[in-house]
Amino acid sequence: MGDSTSPSDGPAEPRRKSKKPKYSRFTQQELPACKPLLTPMIVVTTFALIGIIFIPIGLASLSASEQVVEIVYQYDVDCIPEQSQNDKVAFIQSSVPRHMDGPVHIYYELDNFYQNHRRYVKSRSDKQLRSKASEKVTTNCAPEATTSDGSVIVPCGLIAWSLFNDTYSFAIDSKTIEVNKKNIAWQSDKEHKFGNNVYPKNFQMGGLIGGAKLNASIPLSEQEDLIVWMRTAALPKFRKLYGRIEMDLDANDQITVTIQNNYNTYSFEGKKKLVLSTTSWIGGKNDFLGTAYLTVGSLCLFLAMAFIVLYLLKPRTLGDPSYLSWNRNPDGHY
Repeated sequence: MGDSTSPSDGPAEPRRKSKKPKYSRFTQQELPACKPLLTPMIVVTTFALIGIIFIPIGLASLSASEQVVEIVYQYDVDCIPEQSQNDKVAFIQSSVPRHMDGPVHIYYELDNFYQNHRRYVKSRSDKQLRSKASEKVTTNCAPEATTSDGSVIVPCGLIAWSLFNDTYSFAIDSKTIEVNKKNIAWQSDKEHKFGNNVYPKNFQMGGLIGGAKLNASIPLSEQEDLIVWMRTAALPKFRKLYGRIEMDLDANDQITVTIQNNYNTYSFEGKKKLVLSTTSWIGGKNDFLGTAYLTVGSLCLFLAMAFIVLYLLKPRTLGDPSYLSWNRNPDGHY
């Protein structure tokens, strides 16, 4: 006779789920892995290759940097006459002569200007810059978000408000040199970050005295000085492209630079410099890259030679069990 189940026994208990993790090669760390065996030959060859590759790159970089003609001139002090040294903000015009040769890029350099300050970096509205439909979006733009009567400022924020406004003009023998200010900004910024249907509105009409003004009839995508300025710098000392002189300048040409000294750096003890520079295949003048390559390459070659000498003087058989700790200490004391 078979067993019978009475109704009083109740339903069968459900089977408990196992807490054992599901097997996988990843959780069990069984995936294939590269386990290189660092033999003396591999180590020496690696260091030697790094040195052989890095040293020529370093020499080429230093050679290219030496070919760059660069003139850096600090003009914020020279633009102030002796009688105005105690009130530097009051005097804002002068002229500076300088000699140079070669095709030239014009930069302005600011020192002790912290564009990387957290509140300063956030003081902008990217939506407003991109689209006319977001013109009234002024989040994070205070205190340069609206005018005293509540009208929206475009572009809003402290970054745009503090736009650099010194101007430079150049001449040779009283003949004016044209400065090309086109294509000084990143093409990606012009196409994607600044709208071609967004125009300045109420700019520099807030409660604070700022920097340069903008032409209200030109869209932001064509205001390249603004675009260059709003790509904020990571360090308190930085350079930004002002324009280009699209002609060769002979070594004996006398360049006269007339500077309109508008930008107030005196209130925060900043410095202003005019930089005239040619470029090479690595960009502007920069010895750090070449020096870094030479240093690393030389160090690697030195280590390769040291390992060769060490291997010749004290050779060691690969995988020699005599070097194991329990073989060096047969009594079992470590």
